[in-house]
Amino acid sequence: MTVLRTQLSGLARRPARLLLTGLAMLVASFVVYGTVLAQYSTARTVVDGLSGTPEAADVVVGSVDKPVPAPVLDRIRALPGVAEVTGRAYVGFSLRAPAGSYLTVGADPGSGPLATARLIEGAYPDAPHEVALSRRTADWFGIAVAGVAKATTDGGKPVNLTVTGVVEDGNGGAGWAYTTDRLIGALGPLPEFNQVEVRLKPGATIDQVRDVVGAAAPVETGARVRQDEATSAASGVKLIFALVGVFVAIAVAAAALVATSTFRIVFAQRMRQLALLRAVGAGRGAIVRALAVEGALTGLVSGVVGVLAAYAFGRALPAVLRASGVEVADPGTPVGPAIAVVVGCVLVTLLAVLAPAGSASRVSPLEALRAASTTGARSGIGVGRAILGGVLAAGAALLAAVLVAALPGPDARSYDPAPVLFGVVLSSTLAFFALVALGPVLLGPVLRLVGWPLRRAGALGRLAVGGVGGAPRRAAAVSVVVALGVAMISGGLIMGESLRRMADREMAAMAPADFRLSPAGDTLPAGVAERVRKRSEVTDVTTFRTAEVRIVGTEDLAVSVADLDPRKLRADRRLGAVDGSLDDLGPGRVALARYVGAHDRTRVGDTIQMAAAGRTVSLRVVATLESGPLETSAMVDPADLDRLGVPAAPTGLLANAARAGDDGRASARTALQSATGAEGLTVAVLADQRDDLNANLNALIGIAIGLMGLTVLIAVVGVGSTTALSVVERIREAGLLRALGMARGGLRAMLTAEAALYGILGSVLGLALGIPYAGLMIAGFGEGVPLELPAGQLVLTVLALTGLTALAGVLPARRAAKVSPMAAIAQDG
Repeated sequence: MTVLRTQLSGLARRPARLLLTGLAMLVASFVVYGTVLAQYSTARTVVDGLSGTPEAADVVVGSVDKPVPAPVLDRIRALPGVAEVTGRAYVGFSLRAPAGSYLTVGADPGSGPLATARLIEGAYPDAPHEVALSRRTADWFGIAVAGVAKATTDGGKPVNLTVTGVVEDGNGGAGWAYTTDRLIGALGPLPEFNQVEVRLKPGATIDQVRDVVGAAAPVETGARVRQDEATSAASGVKLIFALVGVFVAIAVAAAALVATSTFRIVFAQRMRQLALLRAVGAGRGAIVRALAVEGALTGLVSGVVGVLAAYAFGRALPAVLRASGVEVADPGTPVGPAIAVVVGCVLVTLLAVLAPAGSASRVSPLEALRAASTTGARSGIGVGRAILGGVLAAGAALLAAVLVAALPGPDARSYDPAPVLFGVVLSSTLAFFALVALGPVLLGPVLRLVGWPLRRAGALGRLAVGGVGGAPRRAAAVSVVVALGVAMISGGLIMGESLRRMADREMAAMAPADFRLSPAGDTLPAGVAERVRKRSEVTDVTTFRTAEVRIVGTEDLAVSVADLDPRKLRADRRLGAVDGSLDDLGPGRVALARYVGAHDRTRVGDTIQMAAAGRTVSLRVVATLESGPLETSAMVDPADLDRLGVPAAPTGLLANAARAGDDGRASARTALQSATGAEGLTVAVLADQRDDLNANLNALIGIAIGLMGLTVLIAVVGVGSTTALSVVERIREAGLLRALGMARGGLRAMLTAEAALYGILGSVLGLALGIPYAGLMIAGFGEGVPLELPAGQLVLTVLALTGLTALAGVLPARRAAKVSPMAAIAQDG
């Protein structure tokens, strides 16, 4: 108890040291509880916003499997306890102008608590064949209020729809219009409603509705239906937060490593005090218990402060977002998770302190007669740790070799990437823990390499390198955490860039231009291409032909081919070849989709026979594509289609908007529809597909990099706390340097350079770990994903991390520079 009281009284005298020691765990607890609050807020937002049923609906009748007959809706509306009722139904039309467009008319009241469409211009329909267009539909189709949408029902009957107004709805795309449930029946045969929503008067009950409906359709409370809809919509949210949980766990592990290193530094600074306790009779067990209690207390304070900070931030952020127009629900006050985070913080900190406490308890009582020592200055590692590190490194290398041997070859037909990807994760984990074990040994060679420019820069550089190299265990502990963050971010950048390249290649095949014109028959009407080329709103106009042919082989394969010339496409949308080059495409040559080549194991350089209309041509394969353009399976030269007897008239046209942005795209679409007139052509906006995919991919990569950045945040905190504590440990060294003539600015520069070196060391180790495993991971996906190395992004990552670690050392360096040389020299350890 005496030892424990001594340690606790020391903490009470220096509360700043306690907070500094647990800073990494404080950040980790903030991240963990912040993630919990984000999940609660997201779940509530899903329930409030992503359920399709309005909040005001007390009762919902009907389902997809059992819709509501129109007479039942009339009986519900006649109930005395019903305040409002609306039926949901939809009718589709093909528009004659603009040609090729489709319009879905839905039933909605347009106003009141049950409305999902809100009028923003004109008036809401109150007569048959009147509709209100959504804002995006009105913009895209160019139909104003009082205009007429000329349409055709699915049965081929022409209908003129008068536009009475424009509404704002929850559907993001174009092609939506609305009318009331009483009027929608006039637009086509409508025997049933998908769903009927009922708002009850005060005192009315759901049983009254059930009595009227009977067995005609299911009846549920609105709250139950909204919850079911939200649960279905939230399934993806749960999956996302499960992925977030993996990265949060990695961040907590990084915090534990930083905490272990920090405790080693703190206990080394108090080695003389611990030796005095041993000299007056304190046993090793008592010292371990006292230091463990100190660690647990550090974890408790860090956990509580982190949770409170996350709670304050989590409650303030939704209010800020709502003020800026983004509707986000409050997360509430989840007490149980808060307690769990604090308890977890205490347990993790307790585990982190055990190894340093065990080492500190073995101090000799004679140490009390010497100056304080530094465990971090020990350059070696124990035999057991060396053996463990060697075994882990050998296991990682062996598993990586097995995975390389298991990668699919060019002729692989059935390949399951899951085992290989799991093996990559396992091998990289073994490699990281090998780095943790062998870090102090590996630090020397790496430091000699990256520290060479600093040593050449002068005395300050040599002192900075010597300061880091003089405490290799401490430097390794911090650099390893930085390396983990760099490895994850570099791997994420490489995989993200590779996936983006694959997505660009796929989108070049699906959407090689902004617009595609397709004829109602087999070929484009004469003169259409010339009229389109005259419009200034469009550019890069090119026509092409598609045809059905057979590839003659062991088993004939029917495929669709196109004579689209990739050289006429914009450079950023050209098709990329998996093997070979599309630049070699010409007469007598063909580019095949991968699956076509795999059918008869055809490779680049082989010759195939292509047949159509009783004719056969021989073509040499010059490229392999992941997939052919515009849902075709091969690309040939126009001359080869002529040889196969394919008619000369084009079957399609591609064009791009002359101006970027939604306005440019909308004007180009209008120009295309105007140029095609009443030819019955379909105008497909391929650019929307490309934009949606790019937006989703950018969001995915951004989220992944942000989650990986949690580890970097912990690492930067670790560098800051390590530098701050090492300043206390090396106060006499700083005083001697000042006494020998070093200026305050020089001392600040030296210590800041040391902090930056942690970032450089970690970056080198992280890139050495992250790049090979990212390459192995991409190869494990199969041949469809190309390996891309974003050198510029990787360099920026290293520079940014070096700057952040240097910035983390600025405040401790300023503190050290303010100490008087005489006061520093007078301190005894």
